[in-house]
Amino acid sequence: MNFEHNEKTAQMLGKLRGFMDEHVYPFETEWQTEIETGDRWEPLQLVESLKEKARREGLWNLFLKSESGLSNLEYAPLAEEMGKVFWSSEVFNCNAPDSGNMELLHMYGSDEQKEKWLEPLLAGEIRSCFSMTEPEVASSDATNICGSIERVEGGYRINGRKWWSTGGGDRRTRFAIFMGKTDPDETPYKQQSMIIVPMDSEGVRIRRMLDVFGYDDAPGGHAEIDFENVVVPSENLILGEGRGFEIAQGRLGPGRVHHSMRLIGLAERALEAMSRRSMSRSAFGKALSDQGVVREKIAKARIAIDQARLLVLKTAWLMDERGAKSARREIAMIKALVPTMAQQVLDDAIQIFGGAGVCEDSFLPFGWATARMLRIADGPDEVHLESVARYEFKTLSD
Repeated sequence: MNFEHNEKTAQMLGKLRGFMDEHVYPFETEWQTEIETGDRWEPLQLVESLKEKARREGLWNLFLKSESGLSNLEYAPLAEEMGKVFWSSEVFNCNAPDSGNMELLHMYGSDEQKEKWLEPLLAGEIRSCFSMTEPEVASSDATNICGSIERVEGGYRINGRKWWSTGGGDRRTRFAIFMGKTDPDETPYKQQSMIIVPMDSEGVRIRRMLDVFGYDDAPGGHAEIDFENVVVPSENLILGEGRGFEIAQGRLGPGRVHHSMRLIGLAERALEAMSRRSMSRSAFGKALSDQGVVREKIAKARIAIDQARLLVLKTAWLMDERGAKSARREIAMIKALVPTMAQQVLDDAIQIFGGAGVCEDSFLPFGWATARMLRIADGPDEVHLESVARYEFKTLSD
């Protein structure tokens, strides 16, 4: 395994960093002001203007190999760079959940589905959401999901309540990918299917937008959505009945690498911020950077970030070389490891910042909330740790 950037990655990374330095970092305050003073669920003029610039410069759909030519390993450092500003991924059309939905439709969608739904997503003209988790059941066990997809004349009727449908609040969101049961009598992993549901369909209703530790994540947000007797045409079914788990596995593998690398970028920014803060503040007669307890936090953060990055890069390399199935253990490992690592680094940064670390004067509180939330999103830590242990026992029994 060689994780040194090849020429293509180095050039693209340099280009991306230049764009971030010129067009993203200087406008973080402007982004916040536009969110607070306008309609929170409308697209932001700042982001829309930056999307046009990014597309002209070829910094567009970088996550999708068919569009950018980048492998998972080559894309990973770019995702890390974007993660340093949580909203910047959308500037490059690499934001979740759209990136995952684009990968899903690219891999499993029909020609008609690609033309109708994928192409506008790739162009950044619309947004989407992914409706899987349900409030009534423990969705960490996806076999519990009980939303229904029932065959009727001319199509399918959909019923169920979903929540944490990220992107559901954005007024550009045109469809949800709904996961539900087509055959409750099938074997557990053949009961579920996925289907495209236009958000303007009769019977689709957003009940409320959910906050994450008080943050509403506008303009995308996280929606709780009722699907009540929603009828969609049969051609909206993705891949076929009973293929939901197969699709989910294909979707989540690359997405977890993307999430992990973005979090590593966030942790890197937190480490830099707390290091600078400790050098500029004094307490008890000497700089914070000369205090042993502060130096220990900084040293441990550097070790933890670099360890996590190496594991994620190994995972990306395995996916490129041998396919996502061969990297299942590593995918579970990074999903359990990276959010916990990032949360700890951000927590230590908050401690060093003191009062400034818990208010809107820095990115740290929202960053901490994001890392903490991602210890649940895409499956809680415990599910992934269980998977890792299962692979260990299997190795011994083989």
